[in-house]
Amino acid sequence: MIINVVEIIIGFASGLAVGAGFVAFLTVLGLIPRLVQLSKTNKFVQHFETSVVAGVLFGTLLSFGDFSLHAPILLEVIWGLFHGIFIGMLAAALTEVLNVFPILAKRIKLEGQILWLLMAIVLGKIFGSMFQWLVFVK
Repeated sequence: MIINVVEIIIGFASGLAVGAGFVAFLTVLGLIPRLVQLSKTNKFVQHFETSVVAGVLFGTLLSFGDFSLHAPILLEVIWGLFHGIFIGMLAAALTEVLNVFPILAKRIKLEGQILWLLMAIVLGKIFGSMFQWLVFVK
């Protein structure tokens, strides 16, 4: 009984930490205001915020729910493409805000080779993802 209570507390605290980190991440990057500014849709800012919250809740439901979607392969490919684009945009926004690559290149003494550094990171991510999907998910 005590172990279950401890697991519940740890799970709840972890969820709060991840949720707070995600909200802080979006806030620091100014993702929603920037998106509203670029799309010139100031009157829909509340819809953007609601969509983010609904997306997080739906993603949580899909992650922890005990059901599976039996969708056509084309729909799954499009779904995966959208996930990849979203994660890629978040990662790109973070690196842009923090100037990660110039700092990393300077620290490892590759200032003139940033393109090669970027290509190594991108190709590593692609091959790592392919390995995971082909070996573990297959």
